[in-house]
Amino acid sequence: MAREKLKRRARGRRSPFAAAILIGVGLLATGGIYAGASAAVAATGESTATTTQATAEEGETLFQANCATCHGMDLEGREGYGPSLNGVGELAVHFQMSTGRMPMQMNGPQADQKPVQFTDDQIASIATYVQSVAPGPEMPSARITDGNGDVSHGAELFRINCAMCHNVAAAGGALTQGKFAPDIMDTTPENIYAAMVTGPQNMPVFNNQNLTEEDKRDIISALLYQQEAQAPGGFTLGSLGPVSEGLFIWIFGIGGLIAVAVWITAKSN
Repeated sequence: MAREKLKRRARGRRSPFAAAILIGVGLLATGGIYAGASAAVAATGESTATTTQATAEEGETLFQANCATCHGMDLEGREGYGPSLNGVGELAVHFQMSTGRMPMQMNGPQADQKPVQFTDDQIASIATYVQSVAPGPEMPSARITDGNGDVSHGAELFRINCAMCHNVAAAGGALTQGKFAPDIMDTTPENIYAAMVTGPQNMPVFNNQNLTEEDKRDIISALLYQQEAQAPGGFTLGSLGPVSEGLFIWIFGIGGLIAVAVWITAKSN
């Protein structure tokens, strides 16, 4: 019995250094966490002061590598290649690059949409650089693009100012000399605003004397509502209006009746 008690005591006995080791580990962990948090806070403060400069510098590098061939190293443009970017600002850069229109593959009647070739951060950097060198329209506030404007008023403004080119259903339409008004049913609210303010391609510029900021907000809200709305009549047929609908009925409706008549005649014979 005495031996069993001694064994139990020997097994349960702790090293005299255990407490010191535990305290040391706790102090090291606490110090490491504090140092890491302090470094993160300091880095955040420094980055806030240098973000604009760093982003503009990165944008300048990207611009020189991808855009200067057509638009020139000084943004003055090159005859026969690309226009001057003086005064276009970050809003136009974001529109052209986030829709894949730029860089343009070849000169033509107008730049068409294609897969985007840059990340959002790269586009923002180039836009910041252009804005710093050739200031122009800036990105809209979140309120303008929130979709909570007057949808009814926006739809009326769209019919008056935009539907003659973009179609009343915003499905786009053909213009002269190989140009066209694009389908804007998938366009982001930021790019809808950018199109109204900067007037890309054949689009007219709508300044605040033509359409106020509230008017633009209402138009954006109406288009966002239309993008999300379901078609109550079934197939939209491209939303191109009575021409496409009439053509569909002519081909499939009357064509189907003729096919049935032929089939009945063939059966009777």
